[in-house]
Amino acid sequence: MTRKKRSRATGSSDQVVTIKTRTQNDVDGLQRKKDRKRKGLKSGSRHSMVSPDDARKAAQRKDPRHGSKKAIPLVVEPKKPMTKQQRRMSAEQELQMLENDAQLMVLLDRIEAGEKLGAGLQKQVDQKLDRIEQLMNQLGLMEEDEPEMNEVDTPRGPRSDDDLLDQFENMDFDGLDKE
Repeated sequence: MTRKKRSRATGSSDQVVTIKTRTQNDVDGLQRKKDRKRKGLKSGSRHSMVSPDDARKAAQRKDPRHGSKKAIPLVVEPKKPMTKQQRRMSAEQELQMLENDAQLMVLLDRIEAGEKLGAGLQKQVDQKLDRIEQLMNQLGLMEEDEPEMNEVDTPRGPRSDDDLLDQFENMDFDGLDKE
């Protein structure tokens, strides 16, 4: 396109005419400018059909943490009392849990090794052992202790070879002949 450039000077009879041609750089620049003007969505119907693939992708992108489908009861129902069988099962489970308690086992090992525990740890061990004893009594697993016999009633056998030798040497053989 041609363009005439006019000067401001009045009265001059010289008019300068410049002819400008479009180069490839000018055309590319105009195209970029045109593209920048179109930033929005393409024109068209907003009620267009959504393809099933797009719906599937949207479902995958949805965050699963938004809301739960679990029904929430609006009225709290009173708890039914546990039956004897359920109480027994819960006592067995509690006993099993206490017997498998790793912390209690470590503390008992420390006590057996002769280490003194602090007052708090010793109290904790005593409470757990008492609870184990209660549960075993409740479940009937505790063996009843036999009544202890007096020292007079129980014949104490010798415990070592020296004791056996002393018993043999001190034995009264004269009393055996009379019987």
